[in-house]
Amino acid sequence: MLEPVLQKNDKKAKRIIGAVSIFVFLAIVALSRVQIHVNPGFDVHLFARINVVLNCIVAVLLIFALLAVKVKQYTLHKNIMMSAIVLSVFFLLSYICHHLLAGETRFGDANFDGIVSATEKAAVGNARIFYYIILGTHIPLAAIILPFILFSAYRALSGDYEKHKKLVRITWPVWLYVAVSGVIVYVMISPYYN
Repeated sequence: MLEPVLQKNDKKAKRIIGAVSIFVFLAIVALSRVQIHVNPGFDVHLFARINVVLNCIVAVLLIFALLAVKVKQYTLHKNIMMSAIVLSVFFLLSYICHHLLAGETRFGDANFDGIVSATEKAAVGNARIFYYIILGTHIPLAAIILPFILFSAYRALSGDYEKHKKLVRITWPVWLYVAVSGVIVYVMISPYYN
């Protein structure tokens, strides 16, 4: 195992992780209701494409991190996981930019009028149900995974490996699902970007 790089202080960690998690959640909720009507001089859906690339990379990193820890390559595991966290921060910033600049996109809105008519619903058929099932699981899991990620990192960086192992049994598969389902959501919604 690796030497701790953080001094263990659960009370302080809980306060910081709680504050960061609440701030991020509230910022996303508040900013999801806002659209900035400016022309940045490029296609604002570039942010969505950046997001899908970041999600793909994070998913791959999570798998490689699991493989690294299975063969006791703890330094490699730590570096991969820290990279996944940093890329997730970039994802969050890009996600906020996309929603601020692009606004809401409705699945199936082929004529880009903001309304999904009965004809448009019929055109996408059962794909609409699948999309909303994926989206309906992706959003709440994405909303709750942040404190689990941060606590998992804190437990590892403070050398509390037993609690880290217990926590990542929940965190890792949920984080992987959020990353992969984010890619699926993008692939399904991107034809309706205007």
